[in-house]
Amino acid sequence: MKQRFMKMAINQAIAALSKGEVPIGAVIVRDDKVIAKAHNLRQTKQIATYHAEVLAIDKACKKLKSWRLDECEMYVTLEPCIMCAGAITNARLKKVYFGAYEPNGGACESRFKLLSEGVLNHTTEFEGGVMQEECSKLITDFFKKRRAENSNAQSGNNK
Repeated sequence: MKQRFMKMAINQAIAALSKGEVPIGAVIVRDDKVIAKAHNLRQTKQIATYHAEVLAIDKACKKLKSWRLDECEMYVTLEPCIMCAGAITNARLKKVYFGAYEPNGGACESRFKLLSEGVLNHTTEFEGGVMQEECSKLITDFFKKRRAENSNAQSGNNK
């Protein structure tokens, strides 16, 4: 089941990639049914908070007509950042499954550990490394390409 939902999150990440966004996708599930899907839209909409997790939470809350998502689980391709961990906590999500680890800004277990027990007013279970290789490759390839493009643009300016 985990892989099925993570594949859906990966498809959302690919949709983000097609728009020039950092390829991160999220899916929210309740009773083994998808109730919300989203991907990053920060660049497209020029709104700082338009991370996949926040957008998926927003859709799920609207669908359920409740800010409490305590019977829901999230599948996301990258370990959530501090902002998204705060949104996850506020929505009372039951569990988060993520693919790739984010050593610089991850807020589950890599760096900030905000979802760990006793850190905030609500504890959300989490499990990292779900389809880690596929999720990591999306992010790594995106940033390799971006660095190469930036390098080529800079070397073009030096002529």
